[in-house]
Amino acid sequence: MLQSLMVDAVTPGLASYACHPSQTRGRRLAESPAATRTDFQRDRDRIVHSTAFRRLVYKTQVFLNHEGDLFRTRLTHSLEVAQLGRSIARSLHLNEDLVEAIALAHDLGHTPFGHAGQDALQDCMAEYGGFEHNLQSLRVVDMLEERYPLFDGLNLTFETREGILKHCSRTNARLIEAAEHVYPDGKGGVARRFLETKQPSLEAQLCNLADEIAYNAHDIDDGIRSGLITLQQMQAVPLFNDFCEKARLAHAHLCEPGQARRLMYESIRLMLSEQVFDVIAATQSALDSAHPQSVEDVRSSLPLVKFGADMQQRSAELKQFLFAHLYRHPQVVQTMAQAKQVVRELFEIYTAAPHEMQAGYALRSQSVHAATWDAGPPLQRSVADYIAGMTDRFAWREHHRLTGRRLLPVNL
Repeated sequence: MLQSLMVDAVTPGLASYACHPSQTRGRRLAESPAATRTDFQRDRDRIVHSTAFRRLVYKTQVFLNHEGDLFRTRLTHSLEVAQLGRSIARSLHLNEDLVEAIALAHDLGHTPFGHAGQDALQDCMAEYGGFEHNLQSLRVVDMLEERYPLFDGLNLTFETREGILKHCSRTNARLIEAAEHVYPDGKGGVARRFLETKQPSLEAQLCNLADEIAYNAHDIDDGIRSGLITLQQMQAVPLFNDFCEKARLAHAHLCEPGQARRLMYESIRLMLSEQVFDVIAATQSALDSAHPQSVEDVRSSLPLVKFGADMQQRSAELKQFLFAHLYRHPQVVQTMAQAKQVVRELFEIYTAAPHEMQAGYALRSQSVHAATWDAGPPLQRSVADYIAGMTDRFAWREHHRLTGRRLLPVNL
């Protein structure tokens, strides 16, 4: 029998190898079940109502917030990842609610100014335990959100936290595990898989790939809208050009003047659909071969959510094109160099004068946080937490307040 038809009776509609809310490994602090929601639905709701989630609307994806109202932000990107993830999960009988929760939380730890901000903060923290946005996302949901009377963070389920922790070095994995809650089943915490070379749930694997699909597609849109790359340039990329040609054949009027934007949208739509279908087919084939019966079988297998070989190669070519022609475009590089300077100078100022931070961070900088698992002095870690939580505009305004200089456009 095909794996897609092997639906477990525990939760109707879900495959036996999906994450079932009734079988969650639980939360770090036990809570009574919600009356009308599963645990994963509850996780999603807590994420949506968090301060960090709202800040994503003013955090850079590729283009800074001032550069246009229609460019993607971390918030719109997260919503697109959630939409793609849920669509694929539905076809594979995986848990849509868990996929959505992971997708909405996966970028909560991103700094202002996108990867430029992360690179700058990583340089600043190199001698103090380092900085990585996946680890920071876990810090946000475990420690930094302050909404509930009985615990720090959001007290999410193991499965959602596991999906948020997409990457982790063995050094950081040991630190996390040393401070991790001891779950009743004794199987270790969210970082144990990095020490045992195991896989996360299928829902977590799916979010990783949906993230890649989403940002490749929307960066084409944003790149062309910005004028930094052109539709003609994109047609040199085999994956995109194939669907551009299909769009023209199906809709001849898209070749006419003034139809370039519709042509781009239709090409991206076709490409996204084909990538989704490819992931479903390739993953189903992998599931049929591996024949997992449970989540634990999934964890002990090789990665199962994937592109087919041809789509993997063509998607990699698209990614390489965007890296060379968009992310490394001189205009983007120049703006991001200024953004890095803002982050570096804020770090230096707050480290020398912690009282310039908001009161809670200034206080935390004086002692080790009770739940922390990061290495490094509490002062530098608190400064990194404070800067990472900033939106683009708040970081720029703080820099101007503290230095009197304007390194980025005044209308940020």
